Order: sequence, then C-alpha cells, then structure tokens
Amino acid sequence: MSEPALELYRLRKQFGTTKAVDDVNLEVPPGSFFGLVGPNGAGKTTALSMAVGLLRPDGGGARIFGVDVWARPEEAKAMVGVLPDGLSIPERLTGRELLTYMGLLRGLDRVTVAERGHELLGVLELLDAERTLVIDYSAGMRKKIGLAMALLHAPKLLVLDEPFEAVDPVSASTIRTILQRFVASGGAVVLSSHVMALVEQLCSHVAVITKGRVVATGSVDDVRGGGSLEDAFVHLVGGRTGGAEGLSWLASSSE
Repeated sequence: MSEPALELYRLRKQFGTTKAVDDVNLEVPPGSFFGLVGPNGAGKTTALSMAVGLLRPDGGGARIFGVDVWARPEEAKAMVGVLPDGLSIPERLTGRELLTYMGLLRGLDRVTVAERGHELLGVLELLDAERTLVIDYSAGMRKKIGLAMALLHAPKLLVLDEPFEAVDPVSASTIRTILQRFVASGGAVVLSSHVMALVEQLCSHVAVITKGRVVATGSVDDVRGGGSLEDAFVHLVGGRTGGAEGLSWLASSSE
C-alpha cells in the first residue's frame, strides 16, 4: 500500500489546562518499524490512544492506511492490532478462552480462532498456561497474551505501548523475533518505549515527542545524527545529564 500505515494530522487533546497532545502531525511509512519515544507525561500514550480509536481527540484525526479512524472505525480497526499500556482484559477467562472470545468478537470462525490461538500460545510460550485464569498470570504473561490478542486477526499494523515492560529476557527475545518477522512480511509496527537502546536496535524510524509536540522524526540514523539515540533524545527534550548535585551527604553514608 502506498498510503502511510498510520497518519496523525493536527491531533490535539487537552485535559483541563494541560495540553497533552498539541497539534501532532506524524506519518508512519508502510513496512516500517517505528519507535515513539518521549519522557514521562510527554503525550505518547494519549496520542496512540487517539490514533487507534480508544480516545476521541479534541481536534485533528488519524488514518490507518488512508482510512479515517473516526469516520470509518470498523474498517480502520480491522487493520490494526493494539497492545495498550495498562491493558485491561477479562481476568476470569483462561488464556485459551480469552483468545477464543476475542477472535469471535473480531468475526473470525471458530476453526480459524482455534488454529491461530494454538499457534500463538505456542510461539509465545503460553501453552502450559492456556488453562490458567488470566488473573493468575504474571505481568510478563499478561503482556504476551495481550500481544497474542493483537495479532490474532492478522492485522496490517501493530500499535504497541511499552510491549517489553515487565517481560523477562527470554520472552523479550521471542517477542522481538515475532515483531521483526511481522515487519519483514510487510506489516508495520509502532512501538512506544522508554528504552532507547531497544528502539535503536529494533526500529528503522523514530519520532521524539515532548510536552505534547513532535520535536524530531525520521529515520533512526537521521534523528540520532553522529551520536547515540539516547544522547539525541536528551538534547531534544531539554534534559540534563548528571543530576546528583546537592547530594553530597550520600557519600558520607559509605564512610
């Protein structure tokens, strides 16, 4: 498809006097692995929630492969799989039951749901817990079942908010492989993360957002310049290194 996988245009959201997202314009190329980075409270989660139809914007909008998320929500949402931050899911279902429930809600037939669910549980190393209630899942297992839910209907775009948070290194490696294969097969991934090294390793493109505005976007090489992505990020968001000034009393505790 020649249309951007995800396009945000003049996107705005305000809570009280706080401009959480302030006139954001962003394009995610098809077939790209796109990182969205920013400090806490920068507006990443709010922007992504509006991008996939979970939160109504005050102004502007979003398109998924050219389809307006708010004007044609069913068509747009059929093309995207979402793993939101702080995912709330039915906890009194087993992992297998949850995937069956979500697949049927998506309009898939029972045979397809069963086949895809079994394959996803296997790849994400959740087969041993397929009959365990989700309420008894660890934080990392919840991330993995959330990713399985996002992939179940074979979307063209994945929007993942902190997908590696609370995930052990072995599971993280599995998830990275799945996402890389997804992109290699023509899908697009938008990933929000605080871990610059992860974004630098995985992503082809990146956008830096702070105080509700995009301050840099492009290929990872273009945004980081001649240094690391972390150095570029700190410079762009106005952060400072060090930060331990005035804590000289800490040194005395080891004497």
